[in-house]
Amino acid sequence: MASASIRNLVRLASLCMLMPFMASASNARTADVPVSADVRIHVIDEGPARADRPTLVLLPGWRFSGSIWSAQIAAFGSDRRVISVDPRSQGQSTKTAEGNTPEQRAQDLHALLARLNVGRFVLVGWSQGVQDTAAYVERYGTANIEGIVLVDSPISSGAARIERAPHAAARQFGRLSAYMNAPRDYTEGMMRAVVVRPLSSAELDQLVDRALATPTATGAAMLVADLFGVDRRPALERMDKPVLIVASARSAELVDQRDMASRVADAEFHAIEDAGHAVFVDQPQQFNALLGAFLERIERGAR
Repeated sequence: MASASIRNLVRLASLCMLMPFMASASNARTADVPVSADVRIHVIDEGPARADRPTLVLLPGWRFSGSIWSAQIAAFGSDRRVISVDPRSQGQSTKTAEGNTPEQRAQDLHALLARLNVGRFVLVGWSQGVQDTAAYVERYGTANIEGIVLVDSPISSGAARIERAPHAAARQFGRLSAYMNAPRDYTEGMMRAVVVRPLSSAELDQLVDRALATPTATGAAMLVADLFGVDRRPALERMDKPVLIVASARSAELVDQRDMASRVADAEFHAIEDAGHAVFVDQPQQFNALLGAFLERIERGAR
């Protein structure tokens, strides 16, 4: 039987479904945090910092802002600190011509968490954020990480992915060409594919406008670096903390995600039905229940 706290999360997520999915983050605390001399990272920083509950750190996908996690910020930010990040060149963070790779974003995140005095944390990465999470673990290890959540993406095998799945790589490069030739049209279609529940015009426009804040040439370079730049699979061997993998049941990469779970000592895998790539947007009740149970397991183990 679900605990009372998880039932409360489910009820709150249900309420979030009744409003535009980014509106619930509109009144949250925000900050623009310097991580280097010329780069500032925009964050939503919500909830109380508590010694008995690790901070929840949320990383979005390609060209998304941290506000995409609004249902999770609303659900978990009442009783723990939740930090949702606009990575460099995305959302309201500094746009740069260089450094738009998971490896540089990992460095940005490390500096950001130090600036914000974050101690123990649970790192949640979705899509591109999975690559950022792997890059972070590969470079900095898991000393301050209490748990890792990977959402609907396998960790990239780098250039080997082109040889292993040439047809999929060709389709990806074809989509990249469409994006560069017609950024708004491509982005509108992408949003309808990523979020399969019906979007209002206001929701769609907000998603598209925020994605278009990333310069097109930067976005193209970013995607190539994410998918084909580095083989980040060795990071799985360094994930010595509990890992939760949540996938859309309709994902074309479901087999790879199951395989990823099998390569981590303490990993649990869940596939959610009736959800697109943004599984936590399409099915926030189910996603939040899984995440809430995972957090409770971590906290019980720390006592």
